[in-house]
Amino acid sequence: MMRKVALLVAVGFFLACLAGPVKASNTATGIPPAESLRLLKEGNARYLKGKPRHPHQDRVRRAMTTGQGQHPLAAVLTCSDSRVPPEIIFDQGIGDIFVVRVAGNVAATDEIGSLEYAVDHLNTPVVIVMGHTQCDAIIAVLDDAKLPPNIDTLVEPIRVAVAKVRKDNPKADREVLLQAATRENVWQSIADMLEQSPIIRERVKEGRVTVVGALYEIDSGQIQWLGPHPEQDDLVRAKKGRGKSGKRRR
Repeated sequence: MMRKVALLVAVGFFLACLAGPVKASNTATGIPPAESLRLLKEGNARYLKGKPRHPHQDRVRRAMTTGQGQHPLAAVLTCSDSRVPPEIIFDQGIGDIFVVRVAGNVAATDEIGSLEYAVDHLNTPVVIVMGHTQCDAIIAVLDDAKLPPNIDTLVEPIRVAVAKVRKDNPKADREVLLQAATRENVWQSIADMLEQSPIIRERVKEGRVTVVGALYEIDSGQIQWLGPHPEQDDLVRAKKGRGKSGKRRR
């Protein structure tokens, strides 16, 4: 059985080699950030139209990424919510997206370290922090829900975002606050990441990596592209993290 599996992998790799040079969508090495974003936007457009291609999900792709390693088009930090699967949303396949998922798409030590691996070791040209509508983690913070200890620690960065939104919108109703907090939480995660990661900051400063925010609408499937953090220039000039979100997870 093991010999048969090894033979299939070898044949798949051989077929991949016969296919000629690897196309842009097969490896992110050398691809400009703008091109990576274009491919992801096209994938979401196909998903919205109900015409996904489900690329790179076959035996040949498995063999290629086994033999040549992974070269993702982008790293995506998003929520663990089961309604937010990045590979499906962007219509991508094996080796295309380096995904980091955590409740509330917060950026603490574990998430930032994972993104640094993608940027520094895999040369991933784009980092996307993607929030989503109806996020239960944000709703829990907004409603001041009583949370178990570990979850309570996890959502500390979200509290910073919610507090800012409440201060900026003192008379807003709950729905307006929720929408604003969802967007602000994306900016909070990007700020935490840039403040805490010299590696990512330097890549952004050099123009080798683009960091953008996004919001996924779980009802429509549409992605709102928010672009870079409004204060990105100041954030990338920081010499060390200020720890705005309080304690970091170990």
